[in-house]
Amino acid sequence: MDDTIALVTGANRGIGFEIVRQLAERGVRVVLSGRNEAAVETAATGLRDAGLAVEGLQLDVTDPKSIEAAAAELETRYGRLDILVNNAAVRIEKYGKQPSEQTLAEWRETFDTNLFGTVETTLAMLPLIRKSAAGRIVNVSSLLGSLTRHSDPESYTHSDTFKALPAYSATKSAVNSWTVHLAYELRDTPIKVNSAHPGYTKTGMNDGAGDLEPADGAVTSVELALLDEDGPSGSYLHAGKVLPW
Repeated sequence: MDDTIALVTGANRGIGFEIVRQLAERGVRVVLSGRNEAAVETAATGLRDAGLAVEGLQLDVTDPKSIEAAAAELETRYGRLDILVNNAAVRIEKYGKQPSEQTLAEWRETFDTNLFGTVETTLAMLPLIRKSAAGRIVNVSSLLGSLTRHSDPESYTHSDTFKALPAYSATKSAVNSWTVHLAYELRDTPIKVNSAHPGYTKTGMNDGAGDLEPADGAVTSVELALLDEDGPSGSYLHAGKVLPW
């Protein structure tokens, strides 16, 4: 995979960082991106020092000019993109509140990053992905995007903790919808588009709560990024299992 090029957004820490590391360990040349240029360079340098083919790139998915510049830089460097992992996301709602107590401003900010940033980044990178022999787009979703599980009293999402995050959950449902629509558009191409649920992972986004370490949370996204030609497209998966919408 020495000539496979991947871009991972929101990747200077947490699950995104682990996705970068695991892809690079499998021989992929990975571009590690994030909003904070200094944090990006520190993360990329650490992985390079470990002998991995990782480069840093400043990319703020809420800034159209930043997205445009990143796409132009990737075209200059490589002329194409084989893998896009849309990992960048925020959770700004406060735990311990009722859904109706979360502000509209929080809804807008959450959608700006988690949905609109994902869509705009994908649209900017799609011309480069179309130049790949077998492009892969992975949208990092969440079980909180599953309306079926949110309605299931047996699911961990059916709780005060996760019902406090209506905006975050809605963005992940919307990301899943984007996955289905884009996969349909690209159904007659070699490009595959899928949503990944990392699992309930210990990250800064959920204040360190969770059952999995970030390295475990990265596994599904890495698997989907490296799908062979017989792999699924337009699916919502975790650990090889299809999840209910």
